[in-house]
Amino acid sequence: MAEYRTAGGNAAFHNYINDFTHITDPLERRRLALEKIDNASFGWYHVRAIMVAGVGFLTDAYDIFAINLGISMLTYVYWGGSMPSSTTTLLKVSTSVGTVIGQFGFGMLADLVGRKKIYGTELIIMIFATVLQCTLGESKAISFPAIFTFYRIVQGIGIGGDYPLSSIITSEFSTTKWRGAIMGAVFANQGWGQLLAGLVALICVAGYKDDLIVAEKASMCTGNCIKACDQMWRILIGFGCVPGMLALYFRLTIPESPRFTFDVSKELEKATADIAKFTSGKHGDADKGDIEVLRDTEQSLGEKEELGPPKATARDFFTHFSKWKHMKILIGTAGSWFMLDIAYYGLGLNTGSILQTIGYASSKNVYHSLYNQAAGNLILICAGAIPGYWFSVATIDTIGRKSLQFGSFVILTAIFCIIGFAYHKLGDKGLLAFYILAQFFQNFGPNTTTFIVPGECFPTRYRSTAHGISAASGKVGAIIAQTCIGTLQDHNCARDGKKKNCWLPHVMEIFALFMLLGVFTTLLIPETKRKTLEQLSEELHGEVDVSKHHIRTNSSDDDREKIV
Repeated sequence: MAEYRTAGGNAAFHNYINDFTHITDPLERRRLALEKIDNASFGWYHVRAIMVAGVGFLTDAYDIFAINLGISMLTYVYWGGSMPSSTTTLLKVSTSVGTVIGQFGFGMLADLVGRKKIYGTELIIMIFATVLQCTLGESKAISFPAIFTFYRIVQGIGIGGDYPLSSIITSEFSTTKWRGAIMGAVFANQGWGQLLAGLVALICVAGYKDDLIVAEKASMCTGNCIKACDQMWRILIGFGCVPGMLALYFRLTIPESPRFTFDVSKELEKATADIAKFTSGKHGDADKGDIEVLRDTEQSLGEKEELGPPKATARDFFTHFSKWKHMKILIGTAGSWFMLDIAYYGLGLNTGSILQTIGYASSKNVYHSLYNQAAGNLILICAGAIPGYWFSVATIDTIGRKSLQFGSFVILTAIFCIIGFAYHKLGDKGLLAFYILAQFFQNFGPNTTTFIVPGECFPTRYRSTAHGISAASGKVGAIIAQTCIGTLQDHNCARDGKKKNCWLPHVMEIFALFMLLGVFTTLLIPETKRKTLEQLSEELHGEVDVSKHHIRTNSSDDDREKIV
């Protein structure tokens, strides 16, 4: 039997195209493959796909969270317990800078060359950048912060690439009914990444307790204490490459997305010509002449090109999104992500105060200081972040993406207003409660939906690019939160003789404003729950699903398809 097979396929990402290689009609093959994907019941196959795609986000969150804890260890090794604030900011924001580059760059590449060709590359970048960070040492010839920052940027590029790739691949391989839950579960691995980083840090600190506890203050951390801290941050950062290595094989062996194969690469004629050549007993790819003859003899399929989406080009991209009905969706997804990430990353500025509230105040003793930071952050993650992620997974396909995002933005606006305007009246317990609520509703809402919606609401040929643009907009917001807004919490504190964080209530009020703006950007996005990707492309972008607009003749006849 003649067959046209495509490469790739594993236990996590099945090759649906190869299930229908016996179908000579490429449009019918497309219809059957997508129908099988869209109508599949949720099962272990989807769980495996969630694990493989989710590893990237587990690693992403682990690396970002680990550096926050790792910096505390680094300060004792190279700065005597007090790292300059400018260096701290540089090391933390460097990952976000790389992430912007990766999100935009890999987003475009996935639409240009396909999902299969580059999926796994971003994980390789993350793994190598992580290993190289762990080999760094102090040198009189090279600035340690500078080279460390460089590797953090490179790692960020890999992290950024994982956003559009994992989102659209998961979207294009998911069943329609539970697509939101599947994509949300992939993204929810960020919570496990944060938890894992805290646990590894806690284990490291406990393991080196004897070397650390003798240092009652930073200046007493010498000899074995410095060696212990130096080894701990390398273990903590280096462990981040382990999950990625476990999933690398599955990413490198995925099949190409059927939607990209049929809708973007435009290989329908080549596929059919190859089949004809195999049928005649010849081997190898079809000759160009065969393809041209096939095209000439299938003039009736000319209308198919008119019905189908145009070829992806830079000109077509700008023409497509120059129309307000299309541009407003991109503004909605990118704008919502930008507004969310300013507060999401900025909320971490208040972590120190919250840790004091729940009894994990910083200690001068090196061991207790590092232990309390790790344990305290674990409590906050388990109380707010992780439950928020999984509440989204459980409800997003019933409540809907737009409704969930809109409602959460409204609630977050109220929460930040209360924290900001009543900061000094809430008391420690009240501040803790609202901080945890803010974390919960960020993840039970916009932090999850801003990842999901861009992976669904754009046409196949620009789905990855548009997702990359949206995600990069979010990380620009994160950079602003970590640099510009972050400095505001101590605004005029020294001049007015006040303690640190004196301007923090006003920072919370600024976050409330961005949450309010997020309410309005949410109005620009469509509701995408329980609609096929082709249905969304037709409704939102006016692109006809070709396979639903033709009549297929009997496969035994020589007659060709006729477009309706």
